[in-house]
Amino acid sequence: MKKTVLLLEDDRQLNDTIRQFLEYHGYEVIPAYDGLTAQETVYEKHIDLMLLDIKVPELDGFSVLKTLRENGVLIPAIYITSLNSVEDVSMGFLSGCEDYIRKPFALKELLVRVESLMKRNYGTHEDHLVLGEGIVFDLKTLTLTKGNKKITLKRKELKLLRLFLRHPNELLDYEYIFEALWEYDEAPSPASLRTYIKSIRSIIGKEKIETVKNIGYRFVQE
Repeated sequence: MKKTVLLLEDDRQLNDTIRQFLEYHGYEVIPAYDGLTAQETVYEKHIDLMLLDIKVPELDGFSVLKTLRENGVLIPAIYITSLNSVEDVSMGFLSGCEDYIRKPFALKELLVRVESLMKRNYGTHEDHLVLGEGIVFDLKTLTLTKGNKKITLKRKELKLLRLFLRHPNELLDYEYIFEALWEYDEAPSPASLRTYIKSIRSIIGKEKIETVKNIGYRFVQE
């Protein structure tokens, strides 16, 4: 079964070029030329990955992805953009993207990024993930249950668990985690992060989250 890519790009010539290239390499591509259409498409169709331009009509790419993430949509996303400042990149990751590529770019580079993200994506289209010993994580509602009992975790702890599940066996440094969990108007707290890690370990097992001293953490997935 072909993987489906949603392509949000308002430059119709570039949209058509990328679509034809990805279709040649075995993907199904659904084009969108404005943010609202792209957002609606996600809810109407099965999408495996999103390629999102940022400066598009109706609703910009940042807002599209931020709203989707707030509504529990975990489909991986790559920004394709001419923006290149540190602030723009930071805003991209804070809104929930997994990767970005700056214009102009080689189509082969885009393909490498798409295929890499497809391979590392973990459980995106499963509503529930079984974490062992009867523990189930609902990706849509961000809830943990064991049997019929709900396991209580703080919102940031649940977001951190989801982050680990989306990046199995990858070393996530402190800065990346801080950007993913804390909003712009919040000050990241290393002490709070350690507390969140401790809470998650107490549920899924200490050995599942590896500490890499002075760098960050790694979720160990066999």
